[in-house]
Amino acid sequence: MNNQTILHQAVLDCTDLTTRELNQKLKALASEGISSVKVINPAGRHNLAVGITQAIAIQFQGAVGYYCGGLSEKVDIEVFGGCGWSVGENLMSGNIIIHGNASANAAASAHGGKVCILGNAGPRAGISLKGGTLIVTGNAGYGSAFMMQQGCLIICGNVGENLADSIYDGVIYVGGNIASLGADAQIETMTPQDWQLLDEELQPLAINHEKYDFKKVVCAKELYNFKAKDWSKWKDAY
Repeated sequence: MNNQTILHQAVLDCTDLTTRELNQKLKALASEGISSVKVINPAGRHNLAVGITQAIAIQFQGAVGYYCGGLSEKVDIEVFGGCGWSVGENLMSGNIIIHGNASANAAASAHGGKVCILGNAGPRAGISLKGGTLIVTGNAGYGSAFMMQQGCLIICGNVGENLADSIYDGVIYVGGNIASLGADAQIETMTPQDWQLLDEELQPLAINHEKYDFKKVVCAKELYNFKAKDWSKWKDAY
């Protein structure tokens, strides 16, 4: 067994473990009170650290595939490499930091916690976000924050077309250019509270928010209820 435990830290080598075995070992270590695990040789494997519900810090020494950290809570995951799509999907609490780029659907439907992409994110970042926070220090692709319901999305760079299409609630900050807004999304004036929130979220990442021209995007709430007189807005939106 490639498992070395030293005090409250452990090392797991993915080489001779199936994904199921690896996830079972991570859950067992969390149950035993092991506070930190270093996972080596992840080799871009999918579904790593999925469904972890007890507090534990996990470091992946290399790229991971899709769904890393999905359906988890109380976790503190760091990936030293890129990741596939849907990192932190349905995350309930905890933190996930990606030291690289992320594919599509980062933090999809995350209910809580925070996902930080220290690079670029693909399309549909923060899709259907339900309460968590997603920070992208680079650019994000098209369709980001589609059907966002709650939470906070911060994009320091540029974002693609149809940002916040069909958004219900929540707030989005974009430090670069916005290719276009989606249906029922609008730009709102930044307040001192907004700048304070950005400072609190970005300062730990050594990012000075004052160097960016942040715009705030929220729901215009013009399409919450159908009104016959607004038919043209519905027709144009959908």
